[in-house]
Amino acid sequence: MVVFRTYNPPPPLSNFINIFWYYKSYKPPHEMERVLPDGSMELVINLEEDLIKVYDQKNQDRFKSFRGSVISGPHSDFTVIDTACQASTIGIHFKPGGAFPLLNISANELYNRHVSLETLWGAKAVEMRDQLLEVEMPAAKFRVLEHYLLEMINQASALHPAVVFALKKFQDFPYQLKIADVTNQISLSSRRFIQVFKEAVGMTPKQFYRIQRFQNVLQLINEGEQIDWTTFALTCGYYDQAHFIHDFRAFSGLSPTVYHMNQEKQQNHVPLK
Repeated sequence: MVVFRTYNPPPPLSNFINIFWYYKSYKPPHEMERVLPDGSMELVINLEEDLIKVYDQKNQDRFKSFRGSVISGPHSDFTVIDTACQASTIGIHFKPGGAFPLLNISANELYNRHVSLETLWGAKAVEMRDQLLEVEMPAAKFRVLEHYLLEMINQASALHPAVVFALKKFQDFPYQLKIADVTNQISLSSRRFIQVFKEAVGMTPKQFYRIQRFQNVLQLINEGEQIDWTTFALTCGYYDQAHFIHDFRAFSGLSPTVYHMNQEKQQNHVPLK
């Protein structure tokens, strides 16, 4: 039986982290999955084997191997992973910009990259995984994650107020804004704002906003059954259906129709069949 648990950490970690999650005995019928971008980062720890594989988008015979704890940086398009590496896993889904104070590295250095946590934390990463393996219950595992993150947090790396403001606007109004509506309310030059935003979030404000609009689209698709794509595109802030399909393919590698046909419970995980 599949075990799935989540945990929302209290402050101060709740300022940076969306959720802790844990899977055990996850064995779906498909071998590969596309993971779609959402503008944030993820820490994934394989508890069954000290190995995580990330595959080439077009040729699944090619892949990169990492030790069992990996940071998935902010991505501009989908990544491909195998389900075998997810059989027993624990992870952290950071809020956009939330990994910055915990990893002590600019987010734009992790853009479109997967990096071993050991590269960033050294022996602490190995020690944390060992501690996770020593405890059995999900709640105990979450406490281990909490302990190490509180040790590593760097309060001096708090997000710039302009970034906090922009993130809230982009996420609250994913298809009702123009970028200028936000930048005009920020007391920074356009160049400086882009610089601090990329350092914290890993991508430009424009790219992040496009991904939030895409994420809103995924949510609406998953809530509906019969969809009029032309009306849908205009409602979600696209110029027309062609613009909508172009953006959707850029992020997912799929047409909206194919995504809708193949989607299962998790909107950002699409089986490769």
